[in-house]
Amino acid sequence: MDPFVAIVIGFVMLIVGGELLVRGSVRVAETMGVSPLFIGIVLVGFGTSAPEMATSIHAAKAGSPGIAVGNFVGSSISNICLILGISALMMPNAVSSRALVRDGTMVVVTAVTFAIISVFLPLNPQVGFVLLLWLVAYLFYAWRQERVVQGSDPTSAVQKAEAHGQLRNLPTGSSTVARIRSAIPPLLSILLAIVGLGVLIYGGGVLVDGAVELARRLGVSEAVIGLTIVAVGTSMPELVTSIVAALRGHQAMALGNILGSNIYNILGVGGLTAVVAPTVVPERIASFDNLVMVAAAVLLMMFARSGFRINRFEGLILLSCYVAYIYSLLPGNALMALGQG
Repeated sequence: MDPFVAIVIGFVMLIVGGELLVRGSVRVAETMGVSPLFIGIVLVGFGTSAPEMATSIHAAKAGSPGIAVGNFVGSSISNICLILGISALMMPNAVSSRALVRDGTMVVVTAVTFAIISVFLPLNPQVGFVLLLWLVAYLFYAWRQERVVQGSDPTSAVQKAEAHGQLRNLPTGSSTVARIRSAIPPLLSILLAIVGLGVLIYGGGVLVDGAVELARRLGVSEAVIGLTIVAVGTSMPELVTSIVAALRGHQAMALGNILGSNIYNILGVGGLTAVVAPTVVPERIASFDNLVMVAAAVLLMMFARSGFRINRFEGLILLSCYVAYIYSLLPGNALMALGQG
């Protein structure tokens, strides 16, 4: 199969699989009586990071650490510079002080921690378990804090689901949860979740195989392909979520989606990849791209603290930084090979 075709098919399967997984999981969790707020925090966030997880695990098992690690590191960079930049250009993003202190600080701390780990340790099961435990602790803390602030009001969780495209036609309000529960039969929900997971796994394999072949044809490293094409492709759910949120006037939600996804990328995707398929962090990622990820996180915090909003000019700066970063990754021979391919 042509690598370009394989990459497109893989991207489509990741998006479709993530959509099915989130839809099914939300309904199953509702049936089990799990808090709608917990669903909003955990399942929607996991759903938008599921493509990165499937792709990184498959790439690590296939012996392609450049794609495995480059995928979630590059996705973290593109989330801030590309996706948040586009979102801010469309509509300035309001910043909740609570989200900034809790989630924004967490994004910076996790990025710095991963950058340090990459220099001294391989991504082995021990490191993976620590990252996953850290994620569980963060989710528990976030859930407790949101519960104290908002009580049992499901509105914010439902709005998160709406921004992800799950409930586009349902109004928010006290009857929304009941409408969610009646929308899809429980058995069909379980089937949707299982099918979604299967599509994610298979799509991740197709995407990785195509990306590896493309790297060979272009004469660039797998790390560069992972940091660019694969990372942007697996970030499509975050891009859709942020654009929809911005268009609906939920600017704070657009930013929250990016913050949550970056935390999931490092602690969830990185942690699970290390446990399931131990790998090493390629030297170029450890020495350069991790530093770009940290710089992007710090720049985000600086912009967010200035008036508790990210305006259009700051969005343009973020987008310009991403263009410069991508340009620095691609050697001239790769562009020539692409034109001849």
